[in-house]
Amino acid sequence: MAFAAETQPSSDGSILKTTTTWGARLVLFALITLLASGLSFADGKKHKLSKDLDALKGGHNGATVDVIIQFNQTPTAVHHQKVQNKGGVLKTKLDVIKGAHYSVPTGSLEDLENDPDVAYISPNRPLSGTSASTLDYAAETVNAPMARQQWGLDGTGIGVAVIDSGVTAVGDLYWWIPSNQTYGSRVVYSQNFVPGTTDTSDQYGHGTHVAGIIAGAGWFSTGSNFTHTFKGIAPNANIINLRVLDQNGAGTDSSAIAAIQTAISLKSTYNIRVINLSFGRQVFESYTLDPLCQAVEAAWNAGIVVVAAAGNQGRRDSAGTEGYGTIAAPGNDPYVITVGAMKTANTPTRTDDTIASYSSKGPT
Repeated sequence: MAFAAETQPSSDGSILKTTTTWGARLVLFALITLLASGLSFADGKKHKLSKDLDALKGGHNGATVDVIIQFNQTPTAVHHQKVQNKGGVLKTKLDVIKGAHYSVPTGSLEDLENDPDVAYISPNRPLSGTSASTLDYAAETVNAPMARQQWGLDGTGIGVAVIDSGVTAVGDLYWWIPSNQTYGSRVVYSQNFVPGTTDTSDQYGHGTHVAGIIAGAGWFSTGSNFTHTFKGIAPNANIINLRVLDQNGAGTDSSAIAAIQTAISLKSTYNIRVINLSFGRQVFESYTLDPLCQAVEAAWNAGIVVVAAAGNQGRRDSAGTEGYGTIAAPGNDPYVITVGAMKTANTPTRTDDTIASYSSKGPT
């Protein structure tokens, strides 16, 4: 999403460029960001600890913190042992980002930062699912029926990894062949990444909704008793269900990264061509350092299209930018397709569509 200066023609036909208030503020923000990045090298060494961990550095009260440590290479047993020697506990290997999830004493953060093998350390941050607007006519608005009918683009043979709150295999997520009465679930694989449970079903209602938007068959809204059939964009696609959000719609970076890592490993088995991430969290650092962004880039490098939510902070004006600059991570990464929210006015035509006021805005 790009920004352009507002323009207006002058009396002699020339174009006068006017600077908007938010535009000036974004320029100032960019200058401050550049200055801050310069300061991180001011002492002659790269700052490898995220700012939201800085306050904990040097603590000696016995407290621990869950962190994601990225290394300069895929960590080996030697790397893990070095962290453990400083009181750390390995929780999840995240080789896809050359890192791992650990619990470490806050007093060891400075020593870990000074390790030459360490590239960056950040907290295992919380993330949450993003709500969806009414999507009754979304398929028609994006011309999905035309794609299916004229070009046969209905998702046949394609796997879509839904990394979300789980997927419950409701009736509309089943395939059915009326001629021989055979049927089966389009949810072809399920795995849980939420700590403390093995349940892959949807306890929050978000992931099943997302799966229906992608591949719902519309069986339970077809017939004379219904005024509209609610069919997904690609109703013949298969769903790979990777649950990372709990019953409250909450998750963590490490769970999401582990799920992305699994999707990459299952790419050939289920022909996974798309990963859908309808969740996000605040941006804390450049996408080049953010572990969640590094995971989506690994998926992109593996040949998988990653679709991420823009977020629902478009009305937020705490920075005085009228909601601009509110894209959530990993939607801020340039290697993903970032999707905002729109209002279809409950009609299939595009002429009355508008962007939802709460939809987060770029740049991205």
